[in-house]
Amino acid sequence: MMRALLLLALLLAAPRAMADSADITKILRGRYLATVGDCIACHTGPNGQYAGGRGIETPFGLINAPNLTPDSDTGIGQWSEADFARAMHEGVRPNGDRLYPAFPYPWYTKVTREDTDAIFAFLRTLPAVRNTVDRDTLPFPFSVRTVMRGWNLLFFSPGYYEPRADRSAEWNRGAYLVEGLGHCSACHTARNALGGDSSAAWQGGPLQGWFAPNLTNDARQGVGNWSVEDIVAYLRTGANARSRASGPMAEVVGYSTSLMNEADLRAIAVYLKDLPAAAPTPPAALATSDPAMRTGEALYVDNCMACHRRDGQGVEGIFPILAGSQVVQQPGTDTLMRIIISGVRSVATDGAPTSPGMPAFGWRLNDQQVADVVTYIRNSWGNQAPAASAADATRLRGLVAAAPH
Repeated sequence: MMRALLLLALLLAAPRAMADSADITKILRGRYLATVGDCIACHTGPNGQYAGGRGIETPFGLINAPNLTPDSDTGIGQWSEADFARAMHEGVRPNGDRLYPAFPYPWYTKVTREDTDAIFAFLRTLPAVRNTVDRDTLPFPFSVRTVMRGWNLLFFSPGYYEPRADRSAEWNRGAYLVEGLGHCSACHTARNALGGDSSAAWQGGPLQGWFAPNLTNDARQGVGNWSVEDIVAYLRTGANARSRASGPMAEVVGYSTSLMNEADLRAIAVYLKDLPAAAPTPPAALATSDPAMRTGEALYVDNCMACHRRDGQGVEGIFPILAGSQVVQQPGTDTLMRIIISGVRSVATDGAPTSPGMPAFGWRLNDQQVADVVTYIRNSWGNQAPAASAADATRLRGLVAAAPH
C-alpha cells in the first residue's frame, strides 16, 4: 500500500518537476540571448542592472533607456509575453505608444517568437527595482511619438529572419545573430538625415563622437585582411594581433561577445567574412614633403613612437598596429582624434585581462597639432586616408568635454 501511494505521489509530481526543468531551461536560454543582444549595456543606470535610466545619445537628442525589471509601476511587471514580443517585433508598447529606434526593434523584429519569449522569461526573474525613467526627453517635433508611424513606413520592414537555403547552417546562425539580436549594423551602417539606414551598408559611420568601422571585406578599411580566427579572437577577448576594442565596442565585448559561446562567435565571423567588400575610394597618400606630414612626423616621434614604434607596428598584444590599421584608415577621423585628445583604455576580459590604456595628449597638443599627427598616421606606412583638420579636433574636444562621465 505504501509503495503504491509513493508511486502515485511521484507520478503526480513528475509533470511539475518537468515543467520546472523546462522553465529553468527557458530562463537560462533567455539570459544568454539577452547577453547576445547586449541589453544590459543600455538598460543599466544608477539604480542597477536592467533598471534603466541611462541616457542614449542620438542625433536628435538624449533618450533614456527604460526599466526592464518586473516592477509593476515603473518596469515591465504588468507586461505579458505578447506585449514584450510586440515591442521587440513592432516597436510598440502595450499602451500603443511607438518606440524610438534607439531601441533597436528594426533589428529585433528578426528574432523568433520563441527567443523573445525566453528573454522575457529571464527578465521576469530579475529583482523588481522601482525606478521611474523620464521617457520624454526629445525636443519637439521628435517628442511626438506618432511621427514614428511615418518613420516606420520609410525605414522599417517587420518580419522574422528567413534562413537562406543556399548558405550553411553556420552562416545562417551568424546572419540571425548579426542581423537580429546583435543589431550590428545599427552602429556600423551610417544613418541618413532622418535616422534611417544610409545606402552605404556596413561601411561604418560616426557614432557618439567615435567612428564605427567598416565591417565589409574591404582590405583597407574593412575586415578583408582579418581571418575568421581574428574576428573570433577580437569578439571573445577584445584583442587580436591587429586591434583592441575600446570606446563603445569595449562595452559590446565586455557585456556581450566575450560571454558568448564559441560556436556563435564563429558563426558571426563566418557571416561577416561573406559581406562583399565596399568602401569609398581613399585619396592618394599625402607626400612626405607635405607640411602637415612633416609636422605630424615630428609630433609622432616625440609622443607616439615609444609605444607604436617608428614603423607603426606597435607591440603585439599590447599596443595596436597603426600600419595598415582598419580604424586608422576610416573616412572619419573621430576615433583616432578622440583617442589622442582624451586617451582610452581597452576592454578587460578573461581572455585578455591586461586592459592596456593610452594616456590623453589633449592637454599637451593643440588642435592643429592633433590634426597634423592624425594626418601623418593616416598617410604613413602604406596607409591612405583623408587629412584631418584643426576644426575636427576642436569639435572632438568639445564632444569629449560634454560627454557624460
